Amino acid sequence: MRLEISDWRNVPYAEAWDRQTACFDALVHAKQVGEEYVNHIILCEHPHVYTLGRSGKEGNMLLSEEQLSAVGASLYHIDRGGDITYHGPGQLVCYPILNLEEFSLGLKEYVHLLEEAVIRVCASYGITAGRVEKATGVWLDGNSPRARKICAIGVRSSHYVTMHGLALNVNTDLCYFSYINPCGFIDKGVTSLQKELGKEVPIEEVKKRLCNELKELL
Repeated sequence: MRLEISDWRNVPYAEAWDRQTACFDALVHAKQVGEEYVNHIILCEHPHVYTLGRSGKEGNMLLSEEQLSAVGASLYHIDRGGDITYHGPGQLVCYPILNLEEFSLGLKEYVHLLEEAVIRVCASYGITAGRVEKATGVWLDGNSPRARKICAIGVRSSHYVTMHGLALNVNTDLCYFSYINPCGFIDKGVTSLQKELGKEVPIEEVKKRLCNELKELL
């Protein structure tokens, strides 16, 4: 098994999408023709951007094009599952490009694994996180009126190869979530490691912890 971890650091969303797609296409092709391939775990941050998944509703973006431009953000319609979400500085984005068959995982098990990795990272900072029924991602106080999401997850799978992934709020400017209905929810909040701990968290440290958990779970 070849698993390569790459840190693209701060990269524009369109460039990251192109690079991610190239890795995905190469893995699918190699798998189909029986050649050697590399599984990837890609880490990065993005400038302010909103992405709307296949099943997303346009109405969950609350800003006009002019207003988007005014807050320095852009909007992309993309081919993952899920609704609308935000990416920006201080948020750790992780794009695993994996052959699920090699890891004996179905898609639901894979999403569960991503959630579990983030739940463990949160626990390492003394934060109790978990899941909410029928709501993908990682939540705090998920079954209470104080429910708030700390990590969004949206993936695409074709030929049992994955792309897209998770977005964990580390030191994220959470005001950008007020311009959308995050993941289509209007009754739940968002949070970050920084907000919960009351201090900035070194993102390089979070990257190491997340990679360690993903490698162990895989």
